Amino acid sequence: MVTQKSFPPAVSAASHQPLAERLRPRTLGEVIGQQHVLGEGMPLRLAFESGRPHSCILWGPPGVGKTTIARLMADAFDAQFISMSAVLGGVKDIREAVEQAQSARDGLMQQRTIVFVDEVHRFNKSQQDAFLPHVESGLFTFIGATTENPSFEVNSALLSRAAVYVLQSLTADDLKQIVAKAQGIQAVPAIEDEALDRLIAYADGDARRLLNTLETLAITAEQAKLGQITDAWLLKVLGERMRRYDKGGEQFYDTISALHKSVRGSDPDAALYWFCRMLDGGADPRYLARRIVRMAWEDIGLADPRAMQLCNDAAATYERLGSPEGELALAQAVIYLAVAAKSNAGYMAYNKAKAFVKTDATRPVPLHLRNAPTKLMKELDYGRDYRYAHSEEGGFAAGESYLPDGMEEPGFYEPVPRGLEIKIGQKLAELRTRNEAAREAGAAGSPRTDET
Repeated sequence: MVTQKSFPPAVSAASHQPLAERLRPRTLGEVIGQQHVLGEGMPLRLAFESGRPHSCILWGPPGVGKTTIARLMADAFDAQFISMSAVLGGVKDIREAVEQAQSARDGLMQQRTIVFVDEVHRFNKSQQDAFLPHVESGLFTFIGATTENPSFEVNSALLSRAAVYVLQSLTADDLKQIVAKAQGIQAVPAIEDEALDRLIAYADGDARRLLNTLETLAITAEQAKLGQITDAWLLKVLGERMRRYDKGGEQFYDTISALHKSVRGSDPDAALYWFCRMLDGGADPRYLARRIVRMAWEDIGLADPRAMQLCNDAAATYERLGSPEGELALAQAVIYLAVAAKSNAGYMAYNKAKAFVKTDATRPVPLHLRNAPTKLMKELDYGRDYRYAHSEEGGFAAGESYLPDGMEEPGFYEPVPRGLEIKIGQKLAELRTRNEAAREAGAAGSPRTDET
């Protein structure tokens, strides 16, 4: 962890500035947290020390230093820093950034430019694409910040041109250092140990939330002429907000993990408890909806295909009704998932197939499975001897192979003996028996090349 052990007063900082701005690190050595990327010998630290900026995506939860790191990078490389928010900005802002970057590059100082886009996942595909030619030409260095998985939310073309650095929620020790830093510039009064623990738990790894809360408390304490913030006074002032984050509570991702495992373990009461804990703790119901849909596909799968539809319907209901009415639909989806038959067979099959393809050679598609839309392709035997399953007995071309030539049956998908997969397993067993019988008898069937 890159930390600063002493906290001298920020003489130059105006007292009227927000506390978060007054405490914003001015050098890399002042940054608290993110040791895994900013520590000695770590990738982002090496990037700073190299003197060569590169485009990157900073991915992490709110309040962990994404904007601060981007600003420090601009300072380290003596670059012009252009900041925009994808929530409020658009193509016009991108054009203005390009013009400013061109002016800086072509001016007397020939200054580099860093373009920082906060919440980059909010830009649509065309807006993200607008950065590509300028990133490729080196006109500016692009830094995007996102709280969402960039694999899903950032265009692959832009993602391939930027390194991804994963930032983590700040630890309790990190947050306590921030409190000490605030007290070091006399921005916050003394805080009772119990109150401090409660504040740290409430912040939940988010430095911005902590600093905003500290600023509110400092103003209120000054008005009340208090020399120390006590736990009892803290609860009185912040009331409901503080109740949600008891100092012994699990962190955000631990709680969602408990919800997922309760669903998987078929315990509806526990699943409902953790779901309500998440809501009570301020979790975005849309985030919970996405996780609930994921649970349906990962842990219930084809054992009960109704689960996926019900979860999608619950997510749509929430979008229509909003909070708190829509949360009832999500809660009932959680209950359904907990009591539904469980199967991870589809999830495991996908992972096995993905791992196999990643390490296997690129096998050619057998001729009988190839499409033959032209005369030349037909002359080259594309599609020859293909058997049209709908014309075969029972709609099944017994003995036919759909794998690349020479590839053994991989057995990726193994249905579990629960729910609908009992019948799926029985059907697959029957089809395997028919395949084996047809192959032993050497039955090739009647070729059909006129339908595809």
